[in-house]
Amino acid sequence: MKKSLSITVDIEDWYHIPSVCGSPFSVFKDVNEFFKKWNLRYDYLTEPTKRVLDLLDKYNATATFFVVADTVEHYPELIESIVDRGHEIACHGLHHMCKIDPKTKEPLVTSDEFESRTLKAKRILEKVSGKKVIGYRAPNAFVGGWMLDSLEKLGFKYDSSVCVNSIYNKTDSYLQNVSSSPYYPVTNGLEPARYRGIVEFPFAYFNAGGFKLPTSGGPMLRFLGGHMILKGLKQSLERGHTIFYFHPIDISYEKFPEIGKGRPFYWVIKGKMIENRIHYLLNNLKDVEFIPLKNCSHLQIENPEYSSVISQESHFNLPNMEA
Repeated sequence: MKKSLSITVDIEDWYHIPSVCGSPFSVFKDVNEFFKKWNLRYDYLTEPTKRVLDLLDKYNATATFFVVADTVEHYPELIESIVDRGHEIACHGLHHMCKIDPKTKEPLVTSDEFESRTLKAKRILEKVSGKKVIGYRAPNAFVGGWMLDSLEKLGFKYDSSVCVNSIYNKTDSYLQNVSSSPYYPVTNGLEPARYRGIVEFPFAYFNAGGFKLPTSGGPMLRFLGGHMILKGLKQSLERGHTIFYFHPIDISYEKFPEIGKGRPFYWVIKGKMIENRIHYLLNNLKDVEFIPLKNCSHLQIENPEYSSVISQESHFNLPNMEA
């Protein structure tokens, strides 16, 4: 069977990062406060997103776009342009707010609050896309098992937030039996289960003698370079279906406003260099099938690392993803 990978794009702007908005240590409490107090230009997202769409056209690749729902209001017709190109729209939160504390991993909102906000975001995105939104990615990839319980309750079919690596853990679980290929998470946790109606698509990593380096893209695409990301993607493809992701603002040519706490070097590497790295990766993955996450219902879990945890069977079909 041909190896497969999902290209995923997180639609958020510079002020959505946790040092500026939506975290316990941000300058602004949330995006609403940002727009009340920020009187300067904010849109650094539209131009690079258009270039991302052209880039995907070049490779004839259909991607999954995880969209922060407030962009529908603040970036007129931007999300419609993504839909018009045939890409999948998935949810990246209402305002890109952290749902668990980055340090303690304790919830920052109740499950009822999370469900209310996420349902609102889901409906906004379904209205603009004209299709059911079945996928979710936690803002800043901070995810708790309880969140997946709520997502399943709200009708989501999959999540793609878990990043297994030896540098950091943005979840409330140990992830001891989680790899880089899709699996079913247990109730109120993120360890693998036998079967469930919601699937987790974790990020890629490169395993070097037991040390796992996050190589799915995102900030690591800027910090590690294209060669290491490619090694991690190819190794993860040997385990099964895997995820590559980036942000349009990663390839922005412009300098962002100098605001935010504790991350003075966060945007030092971006722009054309990162755009070239994306081309490098896609050019070197020509033997891989690019499929959006909504079309992954035909995939199977075949990772032997799960066998002692899930059952003695070799694989399971994923739930029907059809919207």
